Amino acid sequence: MKLAAAVALLGVSLAGAASGQEARPDPPVLRESSRDFPKDDQLEARVLTATVQPGATSPWHTHPAPVAVYVIEGTITLELDGREPVTKKAGEALLEPANVKVRAANHGQTPTRVVIFQVSAPSAPFLTPTP
Repeated sequence: MKLAAAVALLGVSLAGAASGQEARPDPPVLRESSRDFPKDDQLEARVLTATVQPGATSPWHTHPAPVAVYVIEGTITLELDGREPVTKKAGEALLEPANVKVRAANHGQTPTRVVIFQVSAPSAPFLTPTP
């Protein structure tokens, strides 16, 4: 695996050198620390996409581990129990805390597309509905 990564980086470096440009990642869209990330022997990365239609709201739920949400298109409002709602637009991201009631809503006029990223134990549910 390390060899494959080194070869891939070398390829990017050589391609950049050939074009006179060096390939560099953009700065992080989200960089946030949390003490709630799981500490298990084995963890699973889950990457999901979702489209939230105008006027749609998810049910209240919790996540067993922090969830990063990146907005591709539109705007999304996250209501977190006991906190002020947070609205993010395309190109922005946020980290939903673990074990906090949350629901997402699209109060806009166009569909909202998001990428959702979570790292948790393979046996953990992605979310748990709450009353």
